[in-house]
Parts: sequence; C-alpha cells; structure tokens
Amino acid sequence: MTYPMYEMTHLALAPARAVSDATRLLFKNPLNPWTYTPVGRNIAAAAEVFERMTRRYGKPVFGLDHTTVDGRELAVTETVVWERPFCKLLHFKKHDDGGTAPRSRMLVVAPLSGHYATLLRGTVEALLPHFDVYVTDWADARMVPLAMGRFDLDDYIAYLIDILRVLGRDGVPVHTLGVCQPAVPLIIAAAHMEKTGDPLHPTSMTLMGGPIDTRCSPTAVNRLAEERGTEWFRENCLETVPFPYPGMGRKVYPGYLQLSGFMAMNMDRHVNAHQDMFYHLVNGDGDSAEKHRDFYDEYLSVLDLTAEYYMQTIEQVFVLQSLPKGEFVYAGEKVDLGDIRRTALMTVEGEKDDISGVGQTNAAQRLCRNLPDALKLHYLQPGVGHYGVFNGSRYRTEIVPRMVEFSRRVETVDRAEAA
Repeated sequence: MTYPMYEMTHLALAPARAVSDATRLLFKNPLNPWTYTPVGRNIAAAAEVFERMTRRYGKPVFGLDHTTVDGRELAVTETVVWERPFCKLLHFKKHDDGGTAPRSRMLVVAPLSGHYATLLRGTVEALLPHFDVYVTDWADARMVPLAMGRFDLDDYIAYLIDILRVLGRDGVPVHTLGVCQPAVPLIIAAAHMEKTGDPLHPTSMTLMGGPIDTRCSPTAVNRLAEERGTEWFRENCLETVPFPYPGMGRKVYPGYLQLSGFMAMNMDRHVNAHQDMFYHLVNGDGDSAEKHRDFYDEYLSVLDLTAEYYMQTIEQVFVLQSLPKGEFVYAGEKVDLGDIRRTALMTVEGEKDDISGVGQTNAAQRLCRNLPDALKLHYLQPGVGHYGVFNGSRYRTEIVPRMVEFSRRVETVDRAEAA
C-alpha cells in the first residue's frame, strides 16, 4: 500500500509547499528590502530548496526547435508519426529548403526504465545535424487505462518491429540506437526480422551501455537482481495504481521506487548537489543554480512501468540471462543472435559504467557470430560512466563522430560481398 501513502504524503505537503513558494517569491521581490540582506537570501534559498525537494515533477519537453547543418541553422518541428497505447514515435523534422539535410534515418530507442524519453535530449540534439531523427516516447503506465490492455517485453519488441517497418518502407536507410535497457529488445527485434527474412530490418544498430550479458563484469545492480531473485521483486516492488489516475487498478512498478533506487546508489552526491545549490542561491550564482534546476527537473521526473514488463525484464535479462544463453523465447521460438547477418552492429561502453559493466554490451559482438567483421565495431569510451556514454562533451566530440562514420560506411558495404 505504499502508492496510496506516497500520494497522501504528497498531498499533505501541499500547504507547506505553497507557503514555501510564497516565501521564496516574497524574499526575491526587488521591492522588499530584506531581499538584499544575507538573512533574506538565506530564507529565499531555503524556501526554494524545500519546494523543489517536495514537488512532483511533470513530464519534461524536448524543446529542440532548431539545429545547425553545415553551418546553416534549420528549424525543427516535433511531430507524432506513429502511436500505440504505450508508445508514441516522435519525429524531429528539419525544415530544409536547400535539400542538404541528411536523409538517413536514426531511430533512437529511449529506455523504459523509470525516466521519460527526454532524458535523451542531449543525445538527440547531437544526432540532429547528421540524421533524420525519430524517438520512442514511452507512456507512463499510470496514465494508460486498464481497458487498453497489458504491455510486456514481447510487446515492446513487437512495437519496435512495427516501427522499423514503418520507417523502412520507402527504402531510406534506417539506423537505430538503443541506450541501456533497449539494447536487449532492439537486438532481439533485429534478429527476429532477419530470421523471418523481413527486408525492412535496420541498416545498423548501435547499442550503448546495454545489459546484453550481465554475467560480464557484474555491477551492484546485476548482483542485487541475482541475489534477490524474481519473486522478491514481485513481492516488494509492485503496486496498484490508485484513484484518480486513468490507469487506476493497473499493476505497476512505480517510478518513485525506481527513483529511490537511483538516488540511493549515489546519495552523498545528491545531498551535496542540493547543499551546493543552496549556497549558489545565497551567493547569487545564478548560472550554477540554473544548471542544478535543469538537471534535477529531468532527473526527478519519472514514470511507472507495467508490472508484466518489469517482471519479464528482471527475470529474463538479469536473473536468468536468457538472451546470451540462447534461451530467450520470442514469437514462440528461441532467439539466436547468430541469425543477424546484415544488420551492422556498433557497441559502445563507458570505462566507468557502474550500471552496465564493461563487457556486457560488447558481448553482442560475440553473440552475433555470423555478422561479417566489416559490419562490426566496438568502442570503449575512456573516463565516462553510464550517463556519459550517451550525453555530455565526450559523447558529442568522441562517440557521435564514430557513430556517424560507422553508419555512413555500412550504408555502402555490399552485404553479400561482406558475408
């Protein structure tokens, strides 16, 4: 019954949060003499930190309205081009009158692991100059009515296959990017499409920090899953969506539990970050305070996962490690990554990744044993952790150029000759 208690706590804090926000505005008002005193700045800073720590963060927006291609600034429009109950496909359409914008498509498969797709804002922004970009925007399970049906890992894979068929039907090369959790369903989708002879399989897939084989360099996250086992997660991590959400009655893994787990892994860092924000506000360091707001507006915004999807992922990916053992079953048949012969594969890992250890994503290179060497590439990025693999300066300057070069190269490779 933690979900109703969580909701009641949030509601109980509403008056205090309102008073705190009013206090902040009062002591930030330029007409108030206390605004310019140390006492006033401390009160305003404390009020803002309290309000931010107790508020509920809504779904962020991408806010990507322009990009630069070959020195030309192009307007970007975000549109929905495909939709199912648990996912929308967003297209970041570039308006290019000169016809110079890249035509090759990039499907960015966002993680469905607690945060919204906007966590990949920086990922998408860096890819926009080089590709025609599409992103999976997964739904918050508590907002999907129970009558809309269930959603599990098999449905996730089916969604990806359907999306790939939509994007590839006009013959334009379709590259794909799976960041962390999507690495598993994406590579399964590619294997299934190749096994069934589907001509619309992706041209390439890039897997970043994904748990393909969690037996390699197991992290604390991996060890926890193995030690606790599937039933522990079923008994301790699932809740029922309460009234008044549209998904009332649906069994879910709540986003607030996932967020608690994320923060517990680096609690000292988060405590220090909020202390630093307090001092930045007191000292008038607006730029540093704004960076803190931007990061935590995204980080603290979470969604719920359907119970069936969460439990299947825990069991198949982290407990049983079915995929690398050749025991994962999709569409009634065991998945063999050896069926991948034409979809090029790039794997990217971070040297300091504490979520998906070094070697877990690279395992895909070994498992795709029938894929020609000309269609394979592995890159280990020095000095970055899990987040730095798909965001930040090293991602932009060192990883993206390699992705672009790889995608352009494999587009010209004769698959039959390479095999």
